[in-house]
Amino acid sequence: MQVWAVIYDRDNFPDTLYHNALSLVDQTAQSKIKKFRRREDACRSLIGNLLPRVLLRKRGVPKDALAFATTDTGKPYCIAPGIDPPLGFNVTHDEGVVAMAFGTGDLGPPAFNVGVDVMQLKIPPCSTFADFVDSVSSQLTPLEHDMVLADIPQSEAVRRFYWIWTLKEAYTKALGMGLGFDFRRIQYNVPEEVVTIDGELARGWQFRKFEVAQSGNKYVGVAARFIGGRFLTIEDLDVGSLVCYDAASFVNRAIEELN
Repeated sequence: MQVWAVIYDRDNFPDTLYHNALSLVDQTAQSKIKKFRRREDACRSLIGNLLPRVLLRKRGVPKDALAFATTDTGKPYCIAPGIDPPLGFNVTHDEGVVAMAFGTGDLGPPAFNVGVDVMQLKIPPCSTFADFVDSVSSQLTPLEHDMVLADIPQSEAVRRFYWIWTLKEAYTKALGMGLGFDFRRIQYNVPEEVVTIDGELARGWQFRKFEVAQSGNKYVGVAARFIGGRFLTIEDLDVGSLVCYDAASFVNRAIEELN
């Protein structure tokens, strides 16, 4: 698995670049992007749409053959012909980071079981960390709840929480389940690096953890893929498998490759 992370800063992303790149995506995507009221939300959505297109061009897919569809639950997948081996991908964003995980499509066609999530390490304003955790405790197992509120430095507790949350999100996105999945069915024991689903070891799953910095802010993320088999692996993403781009540079590259 690999992850491309695009670092977005609205002050360094001119409106002219947004307008020049908008025509690179299909009309359906353009309509969705234009519905965002805030320009930064529209830019993040645009970047998220450009990521798989640039990837397919890198894989040698002609510009006029770039095509996508969605599953019944809304998960996008590629329908461009001639991609061998098959490709699975998933896109996510939070604040100043837009990320895409991708890898060989092993199981779960047509979208394949690849998912990713990334989140900024922060506590919501006007809230203590304990209150924040309690507000989402219905989505945590008792072990997870106790683990993040243990007698450890708050910075480590915040990191534990977001490792747990992004792994749960990445897992459900890999399944293409959409909203409504009970997060308590997934348990991530961070210190012991063990993931269970419905009380059973998450055999056949790969989880790859990564970190990204953006304008002094720190983000953590997890990419998930189901490959089958008897083993569970939870590891940091390999050096070289995480590539970070400045948003303006990435979109300028997209314009060159997709025009």
